[in-house]
Amino acid sequence: MSTPVEALCGARVGVVGLGRTGMAVVDVLVGLGARVSVFDARSGAIDALADALGADTAAQLDGALAGEDAAIAEAITGSDLRLLIVSPGVPATGPVLGAARAKGLEVWSEIELAWRLQRSSSRPNIPWLAVTGTDGKTTTVGMLAAILAAAGLEAPAVGNIGAPAITTVAAGRADALAVELSSFQLHSTRTLAPLAAACLNVATDHLDWHGSMAAYAADKARVYARTRRAAIYNVADGVTMTMVEDADVAPGCRAIGFTTAAPALGQIGCVEDLLIDRAYHADRRHSGAELGTLADLAHLAPGGDASQLPTHMVADALAAAALALATEAVAADPAAIARGLRAYRPGAHRIVTVAQGGGVNWIDDSKATNPHSAQAALTALREGTGVWIVGGDTKGASLHDLVRAVRPHLRGAVVIGRDQAAVLEALAEQAPGLPVVTTPHGRPEAVIDAAVTAAAAMARPGDTVMLAPACASWDQFDSYVQRGDLFARYADRAAQAAASAPDQDGH
Repeated sequence: MSTPVEALCGARVGVVGLGRTGMAVVDVLVGLGARVSVFDARSGAIDALADALGADTAAQLDGALAGEDAAIAEAITGSDLRLLIVSPGVPATGPVLGAARAKGLEVWSEIELAWRLQRSSSRPNIPWLAVTGTDGKTTTVGMLAAILAAAGLEAPAVGNIGAPAITTVAAGRADALAVELSSFQLHSTRTLAPLAAACLNVATDHLDWHGSMAAYAADKARVYARTRRAAIYNVADGVTMTMVEDADVAPGCRAIGFTTAAPALGQIGCVEDLLIDRAYHADRRHSGAELGTLADLAHLAPGGDASQLPTHMVADALAAAALALATEAVAADPAAIARGLRAYRPGAHRIVTVAQGGGVNWIDDSKATNPHSAQAALTALREGTGVWIVGGDTKGASLHDLVRAVRPHLRGAVVIGRDQAAVLEALAEQAPGLPVVTTPHGRPEAVIDAAVTAAAAMARPGDTVMLAPACASWDQFDSYVQRGDLFARYADRAAQAAASAPDQDGH
């Protein structure tokens, strides 16, 4: 298929998954004249589609099926579909994509459709700046969008964050796109050619979806394919450098590293409290150009103290700067980097202080859904001051290395999750003697209420209670958002109670 407009008009296209992104895909496809069939495992998804997009759009569908993955796979096998566009939730090793492969059916992600729509639009050369990695994607993309905005561009954060990319491309108003890409999205993305791309890091995650660590890493590496100007890698993560070395990038694309240490030639890094460019500026062989200071990130540190900035937060800012400098707008106005970093505000549920009381800080990092992300957050705490709320769906990952790394920073742990065996085993083997409290399975509100109550009893003045579960939320919550929102509510209640309690002298 050459372009969506030419190829999709009249074509039979299947859309699997009718979440927000899936609905946006259906809306665009119907507008392009495609004959669309929709599939979703949820019984109410079809009705929700009609409610969201309107009866007229729903009436133009070629077919609809609400059923389990096996039923959807069977329907696909017996269909005359030319193309399948899949939700990121459809696993690579599952029956749906298995049926598509057996049938020889072309499979796209929503990102692939959005890219092809962009290329066929009246503004085909809008730069896409793509970011993937196990951790830090959302923060980096948010910082990147803020920098681009500071340079005067209309540059929303899209993809795995913000609005679906397809919605933004269809609106046609963006000057650039800061695109967060998960390994799920990259798995079915075929022709994306970003101006600049970065893989921030690679650690064990989503093995249940991909089937193996090698498959997971291979999908992450797809972010670099066809990159045109700058392939950004993490100096501290050799896997990302190898990805760049092996990538089939466009002629003239440069490899640029980011590091929290002093940068070598071809890198962006830190010298004392300065963010320094030795990758882009004209005299990079002899000196570095200042891009900003750690003070520009101080609002992201506990208590606004730049000296307490988590290392990974600085690394994310450097990666965002490296991506932004690939654009003409930021290259012409590098001071936009400092302005953008000062303007950036983190999204919900990513190392956000949600309550303070009785000398205890309560931090919501519900978005830390894997061990690598949780480790980055917890190791930023002073030794012996962390009360850790941990647990959920481990997605097949081991927590042993995580517990060993964070043990010095902990006062104790509170374990949530329907099945707590893997978490408790890691704590027992890697942190013997650490106080541990378990919470019973129940309604989401009851789970968090019990966890917060246990954490409050364990914490001392000067401590931090951190929800950094290192696990997915699906076993007990609708999403990590619900988990984080409930934590913020009950933490605020606990903090207020602590703040109003009499001190040890009874005053």
